[in-house]
Amino acid sequence: MSTLERTSPVVDVAGAWRQALEQLKGWARVNSPWAIHYNSGSCNGCDIETLALLTPRYDVERVGIKLMGSPRQADLLIVTGPVTRQSRERLLRIYQEMPEPRLVMAVGSCALSTGVFHGCYNVVGGVDQVLPVNLYVPGCPPRPEAMVNGIVQLLRRP
Repeated sequence: MSTLERTSPVVDVAGAWRQALEQLKGWARVNSPWAIHYNSGSCNGCDIETLALLTPRYDVERVGIKLMGSPRQADLLIVTGPVTRQSRERLLRIYQEMPEPRLVMAVGSCALSTGVFHGCYNVVGGVDQVLPVNLYVPGCPPRPEAMVNGIVQLLRRP
């Protein structure tokens, strides 16, 4: 038997490293999601409840959820309020600046169906009229526990 006939299977080392790196990135995103909050025209009730997540009572930073100031570092976009004509382009720009895979969470009745702002001349609609929404958190305003539960459900999805 010649040496050419005794070939061993080729191991794709670069592919194995790439796959391991992707698994590590996925694990990091699930265990430490960074979020950015955008108010697209709400009455600030949902904003107050969203910011309550950072207070010592709920303290979501202890489980790795961190509120970021730049969309280029965020995994999750939390949108409150109905989308107005004035905020539509800015919301799209923030979404496009986020790295893949990007997640969108619509918080509050206004973000879901325009709520009390239904029929206003300057309201485009809910967040799903402008962006693909991954999770809806209903309420006026929703409790911080509901938002934490929503983030947990969102991150558990495949």
